[in-house]
Amino acid sequence: MKKGFWCLEQFLAFSLKEIPYVAITLMIAFTVHEFSHAFVAYKFGDPTAKNQGRITLNPIQHLDPIGTILIFIAGFGWARPVPVNRFFFKNPRLAGISVSIAGPISNFVMAVLGYFIWYMLMRLGATAGLPSFVPEFLNIFIHLNLVLFVFNLLPLPPLDGYRIIEDLVPKNMRPKLTQFETYGSVIFLILVITPLDQYTIRPIFNTVLPVIADGLNAFFYLLFL
Repeated sequence: MKKGFWCLEQFLAFSLKEIPYVAITLMIAFTVHEFSHAFVAYKFGDPTAKNQGRITLNPIQHLDPIGTILIFIAGFGWARPVPVNRFFFKNPRLAGISVSIAGPISNFVMAVLGYFIWYMLMRLGATAGLPSFVPEFLNIFIHLNLVLFVFNLLPLPPLDGYRIIEDLVPKNMRPKLTQFETYGSVIFLILVITPLDQYTIRPIFNTVLPVIADGLNAFFYLLFL
């Protein structure tokens, strides 16, 4: 039996022990991320996502079955993208940037919430008596939300960072970006699913994530000192 589990773990991006924590975290993180896109778009006048039932915290409306399964197998995946119609925006550039950045910001906020809960428990002296699954879950919850925050801000299609770049560049450059988008998506997949990620995306995570984590740890340490 143990050998069977060991073999199964070779095909998973996470250990069997971590899978329940990862599943709960991603269900929350993906749902809040897509909800944030939909909610901000609606506030800027676009009812498209609302009409499709996407302004909800019901995970069923946001999770993509294949994208979710790939998270556990390949270590990356996706949720159902929120439809946005820029025609409804009075200020398309401001609205577009706000809608795009809302998702990653929501993941950052959830990571901050995870830190707050942990440091609050420490301040109350409750960490020693906690079941082991609580710090394990909070650790994964914080880490994956920070990963989603950084990952989605990468300037590659179809990520939110690319959409932000689209709205920041001059209008005459947008058609050129649109032409690049198809090839950019292929480049993105190559960088994610091949060993090239060790020289491109992974170094970004290895550099940026520790800086953010150390900064948040220092902030909450001083806050609860």
